Amino acid sequence: MKSEKGSSQRWYIQEMTCPELLHRNAVKFGDKRFQWWRTGKTETAENTYAEVWRLVKELSSGLIDSGFEKGDRAAIISQTAPQWVWADYSILCAGGVTVCIYPTLSEGEIKFILNDSGSKVIYVQDELMLKKVLAVKKETPALQKIIMMNETTTDPGNGVTNFAEIRKSGVSLLAKDRNIFEHRWRSVTMTDFMTIVYTSGTTGMPKGVVHTHLSFNAACCRDLKQVPFCRDDEVSMAFLPLAHTYERECGHGIAMLIAATIAYSSPFTIVEDLQIFKPTIFMSVPRIYERIYMAMREQTSKSPLKKKIFEGAISTGLKVVNARSDDKGFIDMREGIDFTEGLGFWLKFKYKLFDKIVYSKVRHLLGGRYRFAFSAAGSLPADLCRTYMAMGIRIFEGYGATETWNTINLNWDRKVLPGSVGLTCIGVEGRIAEDGEWQVRGDNIFTMYWNNPEATKEAFTDDGYYKTGDIVEEVAEGYIRIVDRKKGLMVLDTGKNVASNKIESKFSLSKWIDTAVPVGSERKFVAALIIPNFDAFIELFEKEKIDYDKSKVIKVTEPMPMCIAVGDDFVEKEILKKMIDQDIQAVNKELEEFESIKKYTILTRRLTVNDGEMTPTLKVKRKVVLDKYKDSIDKMYS
Repeated sequence: MKSEKGSSQRWYIQEMTCPELLHRNAVKFGDKRFQWWRTGKTETAENTYAEVWRLVKELSSGLIDSGFEKGDRAAIISQTAPQWVWADYSILCAGGVTVCIYPTLSEGEIKFILNDSGSKVIYVQDELMLKKVLAVKKETPALQKIIMMNETTTDPGNGVTNFAEIRKSGVSLLAKDRNIFEHRWRSVTMTDFMTIVYTSGTTGMPKGVVHTHLSFNAACCRDLKQVPFCRDDEVSMAFLPLAHTYERECGHGIAMLIAATIAYSSPFTIVEDLQIFKPTIFMSVPRIYERIYMAMREQTSKSPLKKKIFEGAISTGLKVVNARSDDKGFIDMREGIDFTEGLGFWLKFKYKLFDKIVYSKVRHLLGGRYRFAFSAAGSLPADLCRTYMAMGIRIFEGYGATETWNTINLNWDRKVLPGSVGLTCIGVEGRIAEDGEWQVRGDNIFTMYWNNPEATKEAFTDDGYYKTGDIVEEVAEGYIRIVDRKKGLMVLDTGKNVASNKIESKFSLSKWIDTAVPVGSERKFVAALIIPNFDAFIELFEKEKIDYDKSKVIKVTEPMPMCIAVGDDFVEKEILKKMIDQDIQAVNKELEEFESIKKYTILTRRLTVNDGEMTPTLKVKRKVVLDKYKDSIDKMYS
């Protein structure tokens, strides 16, 4: 397939290393806005590609002055922010390898990554993260320098310095040897190691995934061949972790290849930031799309009239989507398509009316310039995809992994199939093994697991295909659907296979259940750990004047405001148990008898990233959760 704009206009698809990419943008688009971020309620700041190149040049030269050699590793522990990119490219332009560390990791996990990677330097965002690093510094012998990502913090006794000091030493070095930086960044080749990204460890210990400049560039070019033609005024909004490959490549990598603006946000401020930055593109995970939709639904349910209008709008929109689908369920979602073409008079009239009073307002909430978004790192429910389509909001679901630099399957704009992750991408080969596992190969695939030759060998077939560990099935015309992780596939003692993902996804739009974790491997039936939507029940209890122990309620503000724990009395309320049971029985009606949930335990705490129960992309770490709640699980089967 080719873009309606024609592939010849995609000037931005070029092969280059990361230093070459930033240098090209500084030379060709030096005055163009690169990074954009908030400094106050509505105040913002920005910098250009030329300004960032100067920053990186000085930081990188400072690293070189401190003895940082080509091939050395340097880590970054920080939330997504402009400074993350400065640190990253200072390492890459010095010929180094960037090691990614999630800010929420424990001291033990940080120590493991620093020692396993042999990082000589670490960039640290704030005092809280510095405290974690200092706690393990004596046990990380390779670590020589800690650089705070600000202009003031220094602690000479612990080898702590800051951006300003590193830049100052870089400027001094450049005054002595003005070409040293040029020689270093130009020495980087496509096959040099670029980064080590440690897997989130949903099924075991983290492994260091090694990618080269070649695999990164191949991944960016791969995506740009398939997404709609990119314009010169694109704004990509970033709020997912840059420590994960998804935002770093699909967000930042693509934006830099097309020389776009990157606006910085967080899940906590996304609603306001959409109005401030008015992005055209962003990346997200299914849980964020689910929460946005549920928030819209809740907002309209406060008034009977508003609720009726919203439900009518969604119903009409879905009828239009169904009418526009072909016999296999494919829908043309190209930009500029007339949604009402070929519809009957009454359906066309209702759709245009609801577009004026509902859909356009929803699109306005996304900033008004929205073009498309990606969804990955979990399954986007087909009904939710159709619902967004009904409102003229294009979400292209794809599939990938840390090891593949993300996208190996993606829905095309002209042929979106809700519930699927699309076709194999251009430049990627894919096949379904006898046991249903999806296996792929291409230039975007990782080189090896750092210090782990056994795991590297196990990850590939004899003919070079990467074994994704995901069970898939073909849906139509080469489009595939993810069934489950091989290790998430539960085998009952009756021999029946049950996909935990299938059950989990059924609760994605439940008002009362936040998360369901099915269990059942080597057991007679399926059971589940159920985490209620505590915030929804707090609102209900307050409305119905139901008393509960408020002293046991724990709330947090980040990554978004929510209640994460309640007391035992909270989950014992009859109305809560009734609502939870109704949702579970409704889901059971959509499942085969052997898949249905026979018993369940209601927990008093949410699963969180900070407690190590979820990955930073909000996927449940099944092994961790099943171990932590082993006694509760055993009790259901006793």
